[in-house]
Amino acid sequence: MNKFRFFFLLILAGLLNSANAQSIYLDPSKPLDERVKDLVSKLTLEEKVYQMMNSSPAIPRLNIPAYDWWNEALHGVARSGVATVFPQAIAFGATFDDHLIHKVSTAISDEARAMYNAAQADDYHQRFGGLTFWTPNINIFRDPRWGRGQETYGEDPFLTSKIGVAFVTGMQGDDPTHLKVAACAKHFAVHSGPERLRHTFNAEASPKDLFETYLPAFKALVDAHVEAVMCAYNRTNNEPCCGSNLLLQDILRDKWQFKGHVVSDCGAIADFYMGHHVVPGQAEAVALSVKHGVDLNCGDEYPALLEAVKRGLITEKEIDAALATLLKTRFKLGMFDPKGTGPYDHISESVINSPEHRELAKQVALESIVLVKNNGVLPLRNDLPKYFVTGPTAANQDALIGNYYGVNPQMTTILEGLASGISHASQMQFKPGILLDRPNANPIDWTTGDAKASNVTFVAMGITGLLEGEEGESIGSPTYGDRLDYNLPQNQIDFLKKLREGNKNKIVAIITGGSPMNLAEVQELADAVLLVWYPGEEGGHAIADIIFGKVSPSGRIPVTFPKSFDQLPAYTDYSMKGRTYRYMTAEPLYPFGFGLSYTTFSYSGIKLSAAKAKKDVPVTAGVTVTNTGKMEADEVVQLYVTAPGTDNPIFSLKGFKREKLKPGESKMVEFSITPAILQTINDNGQAVELSGDYHIYIGGSLPTKRSEELGMTKCSGTTLHVE
Repeated sequence: MNKFRFFFLLILAGLLNSANAQSIYLDPSKPLDERVKDLVSKLTLEEKVYQMMNSSPAIPRLNIPAYDWWNEALHGVARSGVATVFPQAIAFGATFDDHLIHKVSTAISDEARAMYNAAQADDYHQRFGGLTFWTPNINIFRDPRWGRGQETYGEDPFLTSKIGVAFVTGMQGDDPTHLKVAACAKHFAVHSGPERLRHTFNAEASPKDLFETYLPAFKALVDAHVEAVMCAYNRTNNEPCCGSNLLLQDILRDKWQFKGHVVSDCGAIADFYMGHHVVPGQAEAVALSVKHGVDLNCGDEYPALLEAVKRGLITEKEIDAALATLLKTRFKLGMFDPKGTGPYDHISESVINSPEHRELAKQVALESIVLVKNNGVLPLRNDLPKYFVTGPTAANQDALIGNYYGVNPQMTTILEGLASGISHASQMQFKPGILLDRPNANPIDWTTGDAKASNVTFVAMGITGLLEGEEGESIGSPTYGDRLDYNLPQNQIDFLKKLREGNKNKIVAIITGGSPMNLAEVQELADAVLLVWYPGEEGGHAIADIIFGKVSPSGRIPVTFPKSFDQLPAYTDYSMKGRTYRYMTAEPLYPFGFGLSYTTFSYSGIKLSAAKAKKDVPVTAGVTVTNTGKMEADEVVQLYVTAPGTDNPIFSLKGFKREKLKPGESKMVEFSITPAILQTINDNGQAVELSGDYHIYIGGSLPTKRSEELGMTKCSGTTLHVE
């Protein structure tokens, strides 16, 4: 290179840098809208279109690096570097502890920022290394067959709303002008399987079901200023969700006044013409989606916007508006501010998988584990002569992580946790005994004798992400990740029967999985049964702490366990009739909100601040809860309301509080019953106030006979009259 050319390039670079330095979009002191408008004005149409794709290329002339919007953090930063692996999302629901989940998401977003800061320092701009996280999944787990139900917080819209808001606010931080990370409410809406049909399926929901069940959690997250919403693959009431006038325009933008950006599920725009056949081709599909407010394309369809503009299907002005909405998120994340000036730029790598975060992961596991049977065997002494551990999930890391998971160098399996909890004077032996879901090729039995020779046998069984999950990810599932057979794999039941036969020693069943399953035979054969979900990196230690009595179990079931699929409507039927505890009249195996403890609790009669509710005046309902047992424990106090009328839910959860009580200790627990709590949804999808008698219940589980049969204290109930 000659000197003249070198100096020319040097001067040109200086001019470009000077121009950028004078650009409004690079000046943090300028108003957000001005910065966004300035940047959009500097882009060509082609550049605009490519910035609206999840894999957004660099624009060197403006010093804009490449950025991939696709990142996951369902229960810890996923698919990226080493991160704390918290229990799966369904376990978050089982804690009934929104304050704890806010701490969890704060920890996750700290780690996300630290990982991002480190990647930026090394000039890495890879997928799953960014700050826009497509989580949480707040769909309603309406049917146990759905393989992705494990990603949700359960079947109840109120519980889902509370846990979801806690998660989002912890993720996004509390800075008034900057986001720590951007969260995303998905999948909007009426989306919960079947996995195999999701690219072609039309979910039909009445206005009542929409606004009573499927939409409340999305509304709660929009009110909490969630930054993004992801539209679903399926059609809802015959409109593709990513091109729905009802969902995206009438409800999300107009009625709820959502100001953030909308992202398509990955490949959902192609489904317009390949699966749903609502448009003839790609140009029509991308025009339809942008016109309905989909600002970001996960996939590779949006380059067809160039053709759509040429054909007059959409204008560049409409594209500018969508891009402006989208870019606001990057500005709020500080991506166009000078490095080191943002409130989260200095979060260091020391937070990643820190001792504090590991302890938090353990606490979530402890609060989420549900004891569903105990004939007195638990808690166990940790110094018995001999323990035997067996079962296909005992030493299996898949049983800890569920789906959408991160990696961690210190995963604690069930076997490792139990081994760490016993006395050095005791013996412990381990054999897996069987495979996860198929008969052993070798019929020789070396496990039954070990079980009979041991004081206690721990059988770790259930399912893993190999059998349940998302379409394409559950490689052992012949039904695309859904569970169309509700039973446990038959080889596991046969194995448990063999261990039980002629064995008078104790058997403790430890069940992994993210969805309801038929545990009727396990309930009969085992002396104690623990649901541990996918308990995360500290799962083994948490299980051991509960089994050996360091902590009393306090988790609650966030999704009804039917006795069989015969109790359920057809999988493709999206009507709520007969579904979830709110509309299911059949007796379940385990009811919503159920979970046993090592102690007992009593409830005094409900005291209302007024016998009649007046308009716009809340009524306080309170009970005294007493630990009548001999061990300190948490009690999850639950408020249920039954409204007058036969078309309304049988019960509706309207409040919950987790209270720690020492033996003999009592606490007054109060709930405010507001007019909003007493509202119901009519057949037109409108919230209305009814007059008549409302039944109010406070207790440790769903106020049903089945809860009492399984060992729960009877709920305290009363009537509140509304004029």
